Amino acid sequence: MVDFFLKKAVLGQMQTDIHVFAYEDLYILFDVNSGSVHVLDEIMWNILEALKFSNGKEKRFWEQLKKYPDEVINEALDELYFLVEEGTIFTTDTAIEKDIERNLENVIKSLCLHVSHHCNLACSYCFAGKGSFGGKKNNMTLEVGKKAMDFLIDNSANRPTCEVDFFGGEPLLNWDIVKKLVEYGKQKAAEKGKTFRFTLTTNGLILDQEKEEFLNKENISVVLSIDGRKTIHDKMRPLPSGKGSYELIAPKIKSFVNSRQGKNYYVRGTFTRNNLDFADDVLFLADEGFTEISLEPVVASSDEDFAFREDNKDRLRYEYARLAKKYLKRKLAGNPFNFFHYNVDLENGPCLPKRLTGCGAGFQYLAVTPEGDLYPCHQFVGKEEYRLGDLFQGIISKELVKKFKKAHIYNKEECKICWARFLCSGGCHANAVCNNGSIEEPYQMGCFLQKARLEAAIYIYVKEKIDYPASFG
Repeated sequence: MVDFFLKKAVLGQMQTDIHVFAYEDLYILFDVNSGSVHVLDEIMWNILEALKFSNGKEKRFWEQLKKYPDEVINEALDELYFLVEEGTIFTTDTAIEKDIERNLENVIKSLCLHVSHHCNLACSYCFAGKGSFGGKKNNMTLEVGKKAMDFLIDNSANRPTCEVDFFGGEPLLNWDIVKKLVEYGKQKAAEKGKTFRFTLTTNGLILDQEKEEFLNKENISVVLSIDGRKTIHDKMRPLPSGKGSYELIAPKIKSFVNSRQGKNYYVRGTFTRNNLDFADDVLFLADEGFTEISLEPVVASSDEDFAFREDNKDRLRYEYARLAKKYLKRKLAGNPFNFFHYNVDLENGPCLPKRLTGCGAGFQYLAVTPEGDLYPCHQFVGKEEYRLGDLFQGIISKELVKKFKKAHIYNKEECKICWARFLCSGGCHANAVCNNGSIEEPYQMGCFLQKARLEAAIYIYVKEKIDYPASFG
């Protein structure tokens, strides 16, 4: 039924260059290298599923096709031939191995500035050791902060925009320094013909009108930490006294979001094994009036009681699917919200370096401690073996920089053959180290979660094309 040409064109790529999956009411084909997406009918689905196997399992799919006339099957095969020849499915990877690291230049694009290693909460899942990252509790001085701004400008080459995220601990505990560094950064950037883009990540506990006004005036993007429903938030994000923090922070976060007309912010939560029904937390936040929402799976060692287990996978996949249906339903009803992990640009996509390495931790993105030490990212701070150097001597551990630069998808055996590789970019290095002790070996639960939400995102993309064709030209 299928000749040698088609087998040759398809068999070698079924596992690595396309992803065919059933999702809710659709059969979907995602072409890995081109990013193109196709909706399949049942005939094409069974043909592709049959081609996928060479161990006898394909027989049941051929059996499914017997109910169709030969001319219908041949028509489907002709369409498959056409798509292959046209180059819209079963495309090949055009990246040239020798060009990969040349494209990953050592240009610092952004810094995560740890202006405070204090915190006024005691979050159960905190990777930062309750704010101190395993060290002493202290705040960044103006001198160190200025040095960080200078370091970023000096190492950003010809990039017109530099990015700084004020982080902690809780950065609002060092508020005066934040304000002074914004002023200094703007001044120094202007002298060099550059601009700074600032972000601040806060738990919201000490937000007030003065801070609102400054953040709005300076157009600083703000990430506001809130986990969803009050019971969930209070369980995982209590005050040091053990009392829940929801009632204290929720009104302040709402006030802030309203003060900037709901723009240039994200509410960002964390979900754990304690709330496997996390879709309800996303929907709760949407019902509270937040339209820009991110809810991240916890970063935790597998021995933590709130870490995910293998037997949670079915429920986690179900929740992403449930959330996708609710997401679409609300959009159709004219009450949309934006869920960060469903923002997948399949038509334009990220640049090549981002597709290969994600955030660029260790060579394009660095974290700076209050003392001026440099680490690959905020989640590595305090791990001495990952210290890169400091602001005063520069980057000392050149080999460590090379190690992060080489930790791209073509140097990870599992990533090379994964359908999600260009959308996931190899996963989070910190997650990998936390669970595997190595940045070269992806964290398996992280891979599962990434693929589960990417399937949901692709499904949403297709449904939006069907329901809103005019918006896609």
